Amino acid sequence: SGAFTGVDAGVLPWIHLLLWIFATPAMVILGGPYLREMWLNGIQGRVTSSALIVLGVAAAYLYSAFAVFEGSTHVYFDTAVMVLMLFTVGRYLEAVGRARAARDLEPLLAAESESATVVDGGVEIRRPVREVTAGMLVRVRPGERIMVDGVVVEGESNTDEAVITGESRQVTKGAGSKVIAGSFNIDGPLLIQSSGDGTATRWARICRSVREALGRRSPTQRLADRVVGVSVPLVLALGALTIVYWAQSLPFDRALLIGLSVLVVACPCAVGLAAPMATSLGIGRLARHGCLVRDPGVLETLARVRLLAFDKTGTLTAGKARLVGVDCEEVGIDEVLARAAGLERLSEHGLARAIAAAAAQRGITPLVTRDVRTVPGRGIRGSAEGRPVAAGNGRLMNDLGWPLPPSLVERARSLEASGHSVVYVGWGEQVHAVLSLDDSPLPEAQAAIAALRERGLDATLLTGDLAPAAERIAALVGIKDVQAGLSPEAKRLALDRLRHDHGSVAMVGDGLNDGPVLAAADVGIAVGSATDLARETAALVLPADGLWMLPWIVDVARAVRRTILTNLMWAFGYNLVALTFAAFGLLQPILAAAVMAGSSILVVVNSLRLERLPDPVPALIPEQRSGTKAERTHNGAGISAMAGPAVERS
Repeated sequence: SGAFTGVDAGVLPWIHLLLWIFATPAMVILGGPYLREMWLNGIQGRVTSSALIVLGVAAAYLYSAFAVFEGSTHVYFDTAVMVLMLFTVGRYLEAVGRARAARDLEPLLAAESESATVVDGGVEIRRPVREVTAGMLVRVRPGERIMVDGVVVEGESNTDEAVITGESRQVTKGAGSKVIAGSFNIDGPLLIQSSGDGTATRWARICRSVREALGRRSPTQRLADRVVGVSVPLVLALGALTIVYWAQSLPFDRALLIGLSVLVVACPCAVGLAAPMATSLGIGRLARHGCLVRDPGVLETLARVRLLAFDKTGTLTAGKARLVGVDCEEVGIDEVLARAAGLERLSEHGLARAIAAAAAQRGITPLVTRDVRTVPGRGIRGSAEGRPVAAGNGRLMNDLGWPLPPSLVERARSLEASGHSVVYVGWGEQVHAVLSLDDSPLPEAQAAIAALRERGLDATLLTGDLAPAAERIAALVGIKDVQAGLSPEAKRLALDRLRHDHGSVAMVGDGLNDGPVLAAADVGIAVGSATDLARETAALVLPADGLWMLPWIVDVARAVRRTILTNLMWAFGYNLVALTFAAFGLLQPILAAAVMAGSSILVVVNSLRLERLPDPVPALIPEQRSGTKAERTHNGAGISAMAGPAVERS
């Protein structure tokens, strides 16, 4: 400041020595982490941003130390310490942002490290969750997290299942209720019998998935790392050239400060934060609603997808047969179902279970049937009330010699042509009705497809089912492009063709035969009811009944990618502009450090905006639009008697 001039000039060397003494512990304390980081990276053959900080600050410090010995009037201990302090403050604020994101993920990362209170012979023992097996009794007190999937055997309470299901409302539990690991017990003690191993819960799977995904680096992040790896040596060279250039026209200490500004302002800290911060927040956002992300790059890829290919059975449909119509001749629906259910309740066939379930739904008591015998490939037969009764295909009725009414035959052919399964029902040596069954679309499928179209995404159906059934389901959910009768290998070939025409393609499936095509897709998405193979090969796993969340997941992926690109544009743009100013001597080192720290903080703040994304809201499904009749179709067997001249049909 020029205070030590004139008669006080003799004090100046002692002031410089005092500054050196005070600066040294600050250099060790604040600079130690950067030096250690540079050393560890150097052992691995990498030059990172810590090298820029260490070399720049060390140059200012060592030059000042040499100036003290030489008795120079200019030292820069204050600059070295202030640069380190500003970098440290910047990193601290970055850490605060990371910690804020990590706190949201904490419940999802503690599944296998927690303990549970196991009740054994009346004695309570705290044991690690990984040691809990099926059948063990676990005590959960109010305010504790439920550590296992199981069934309540004693007690009543309300639970918060938001961390797994995303459901914000409290769920009441009592004896016989199922509970989910990871949920909170709110206001009453519960005794729970574990239904599986502590490491096999969905909570544990989410935990492992999130931890593995956070441990990987996304493609954008890897690209940014490579750019940083190349830029750091170039910046070091630029800093050295800057010093040489300015030393020709300025004192060496001034040239050194300009070179120090170049090193400080070019530190790519914001670049290193740009992708991982946004990616981790996106993964956490999905995980809190039960979505497993296996690869951090899946969010960026999904954001670029313009076509989603869907499997049919179990993905867009319920995956099991349902009775959707009864066509009768001269008898009532209730009588038909009573006789059919009397036969089918003794069979394990999928169509048989659907018929029995439909009768039970309508409160119909199955007619007592004896001498029941299955006719392989044709149906089932027996006797009720002293008369023969049978249910099966047309060949069974022909074998029995029972005539098929032309009206029912015509109706059956029409139903089969549209992809329905058909079962004739007869008794007393005459066919009286034809039942139509089908795997109906999920109630949310149409709304999900419509929401995806609103986001500019096309949809196609790839299925191994027959064309009539596939086309009918596709028409119901709003998909125009259908490829049916495909083997798993044919699905992969179809996916390759779609990729050639549309670019990146996502595949949504659930079955055993979907494993190869999910693995081959740019983004493999498995629904929660998927087989183990489908879940293991998919990059993204939706929760059970989570098809309706797909549009929201696309929104999150796009927001994450948009945030990453914004962060990178800011980080690289800032570095280029600031580096130019520094090289021309227009930026002091302390100001350069402050601007650099501010850049990192802006990246953190921009990433944290992802926390304000709205939660998923179930789309309005057709049943909610059309009222009682549609509700009856969805919840019941879908049968409503409509009078006709000779045929009573749904």
